[in-house]
Amino acid sequence: MQKRKLGKILTLMMAVSIFSNPVFAQEQETEPYPVGNPLSSNVKVYGGIYGAESCSYDAARGVIVVPNRGAPQNVRTNDAWISFINHDGSVHTLRWIGIQHADGRKTLSPPLVLNEPFGSDIVNDVLYVADRDGGTANDDPSVAVIRQFDMKSGKPLKEFRIEDSPWVNDIEVREGGTIYATQTGDFFGEDPNPETWKVWKITPDGKATVFVQGEPLNAPNGIAFDPEGNIVVANFGNAEVLTFSEDGKLLKTESAAQPGSDGLVIMPDGTKYVCSVTQGGVSRIRPGESAELIANNIPNAASMCYDAGANQLVIPMNSSNSLAFIPLD
Repeated sequence: MQKRKLGKILTLMMAVSIFSNPVFAQEQETEPYPVGNPLSSNVKVYGGIYGAESCSYDAARGVIVVPNRGAPQNVRTNDAWISFINHDGSVHTLRWIGIQHADGRKTLSPPLVLNEPFGSDIVNDVLYVADRDGGTANDDPSVAVIRQFDMKSGKPLKEFRIEDSPWVNDIEVREGGTIYATQTGDFFGEDPNPETWKVWKITPDGKATVFVQGEPLNAPNGIAFDPEGNIVVANFGNAEVLTFSEDGKLLKTESAAQPGSDGLVIMPDGTKYVCSVTQGGVSRIRPGESAELIANNIPNAASMCYDAGANQLVIPMNSSNSLAFIPLD
């Protein structure tokens, strides 16, 4: 009995010595940020997506990056996570960012916050996610936040708050780090408010200004850059697809085959693909031509992305908790 007690005391003393050792503390500070690991090659999982609003393609890994929304803010905060999906729809990494529950995320260094992600984009090995804080109750204001994550380590980087916006929907990021974000605003009910329809511009230092506001925006949703660097916005409230110059001048108005647009992808030749979250179709708009439907009946077709590694469109099906894949010719 005495030997057992002595053994426990020595073990405890060694543990205290190790954890108080400054060398060990330094080693701990350089530990990799805790992220999830890929499935072994003999495991195939399909689905694995929950409430996804967007996706992005990571050319470095050759995977589709999907933010999962998890529980809404008024149910449980900090419940979202990021998945990696293979070209064939199987799961590469079920939870890459967000393997911990909310309490465990607070203890990370730096802490992880990911509440209710909407749009996303990857530029220069940085994942940008449109998120929000607040909104946990009727008396808790919601504030739009753009969060950055290092695509090599998973570490949270900068975050940019848009204090005058309750939430933003889709985002598109320039190589230099300037972010454009759609505020879909008030579009339900009998009396929608056009003043809430905005496109925000956030500079790399975090300064947020209104780029375009009101009509011809009509509940702006999808956003992307065309080959000339213009800003293209797909309206949810009608079928219009609007092209703006960098100074906010309307250059062109096109129409998708269906209203209720959500996702927008623009190819190097200028061809636009637009999906309707309300009617489930995918429109193709070739330069100078009218829109044509190339797919139908996709439930809850949200903000799609282009998987360049497989030459296909990938469409999160939001409340259907899955992804749709459309090969391109």
